[in-house]
Amino acid sequence: MAKQARTTKEIYTLLAIFFLALLISGIRPHDYFTWFLEVLPAVLGLVILVFTYKRFRFTNFIYVLVLIHSIILMIGGHYTYAEVPFFDWVRHVLGLARNHYDRVGHFSQGFFPAMIAREVLIRNSVVRKKKWLGVFIVSICLAASAIYEFFEWWTALATGEAAAAFLGTQGDPWDTQWDMFLAFIGSITALLLLSKIHDKYLKTLRTK
Repeated sequence: MAKQARTTKEIYTLLAIFFLALLISGIRPHDYFTWFLEVLPAVLGLVILVFTYKRFRFTNFIYVLVLIHSIILMIGGHYTYAEVPFFDWVRHVLGLARNHYDRVGHFSQGFFPAMIAREVLIRNSVVRKKKWLGVFIVSICLAASAIYEFFEWWTALATGEAAAAFLGTQGDPWDTQWDMFLAFIGSITALLLLSKIHDKYLKTLRTK
């Protein structure tokens, strides 16, 4: 009982941090249209997690990862991905051609969802052979990345110049390919670095 209360308290803490970060990101952003588009995936993700909480409660490890990913999106929404100050400083110091926060964002687009997909697939016994698990996870992350590129494309077609900051191509003709490649690398990196830690959290579920 005490363990369950502690777990619930942790969830409320994560929710409080989420809403605080969302509030701060919405204070005088670069422009509210770009801010809305960038934080929308985080808000939709939260809505889905809330509505599925009773039917499919993720490990707290996943909820922490979702929060970190959401904050990355919120930072991008506040400044736009092309103008995050620290990465502007890095660009000037290293003589880079662009602000690379966008690259971090798309790496994260593969890194964090990989663990979400992993938990869903494992707990629902979707993939019976473990050697195929990674293939399915990476494929899901690549598909999600491609769908997000569709969303950017359709938004740009519908709103024209208003979506320039949302697209964040910074003059790179290969930006879309880079975005999907980094999501691909991010998903593989997450599987290599976090799978053993994730397994420990999954094990605690089975012992309850």
